[in-house]
Amino acid sequence: MIFRQILHPATGCASYIFGCTGQRTLAVVDAHAEHIDDYLAVAAAAGAPIRAIVETHVQADHLSGAPGLAARTAAPIYLHEAADVTFPHQTLRDGDELTLGNDYLRVLHTPGHSPDSITLLVGDRVRGEDPWFALTGDTLFVGDAGRPDLGAAEGGPDAMAATMALYDSLQQLLALPDDLEIYPAHFAGSACGRAMSGKPSSTIGFERRFNPALRPRSREEFVAFMLEGLPAPPAEHERIRAANRRGDAVAPARAM
Repeated sequence: MIFRQILHPATGCASYIFGCTGQRTLAVVDAHAEHIDDYLAVAAAAGAPIRAIVETHVQADHLSGAPGLAARTAAPIYLHEAADVTFPHQTLRDGDELTLGNDYLRVLHTPGHSPDSITLLVGDRVRGEDPWFALTGDTLFVGDAGRPDLGAAEGGPDAMAATMALYDSLQQLLALPDDLEIYPAHFAGSACGRAMSGKPSSTIGFERRFNPALRPRSREEFVAFMLEGLPAPPAEHERIRAANRRGDAVAPARAM
C-alpha cells in the first residue's frame, strides 16, 4: 500500500490518496478542488490509476475536488446514502466495503457533525485482516470532535439531536483498538471544530487519554460540553456546501 496525506494549511483541510500499487488501484478521500493535480501526480508516480473517490461527508469549508477528479479519471464518487447531493454517485451504507486490490475501505456510519458523516477503516490484507488506520472525516479530530451545530444552521437536524448522534458515533470509535491510527479531514485552521490540534494524525489511544471531547461523560454532559461557547458558523459555509451538493465545484487545472 502507498499512503499520502495532502494538507491545505490555509483552511486546515486534509485529504488522502492511497491504495494497492501491486494491483494498480488507488482511492482519494475528501478531495480538495485545489489539489487535483497533486492526486494525479501521486498516481502517476505510483503507476496506478485512481479507481475510487470517496467523500466522508458533504464538505462545507472548501470546494470539493471530487467532481473535477472524477471528470479527469472516470472514477466513481462514493458518498453515504444520507448525503443530500444532486450529482451522479455511488451510495455507501454502514458496513459496506470497497476493495482496492489487496486493500479495503470499510464504512462506519458516524453521524453527528452531519447526517451523512462516515469513518473509513482502511486495511491491507497483505499485512493482515485488521484495519491499519481510520479516516475519521469530521467526526473525530486530533484534540477535538466535529461541531454538531453547523447542519442545524442550514436546516438540518437540530443541534441537540446532532450532538446526541455524535456522542454515539464517538462511542463507536472508542471501541476500536488503541493502536489504530486516525487521520481526520481537518486540523488546526478549520472552523469545523473548536480546539483541534495542528498535528494532523493521532491514534485512538492517544485521543482517549488527551482529547477533551472524549472524556467520560453522560450523554447530557456531552451535549452541554459540545454546544457551549460555539462561534457563529462561517458565512461562506452555506454557499460552499450548496456548491458541493450540486457537484459543480470544479477548479481549473493547475500548471505543472
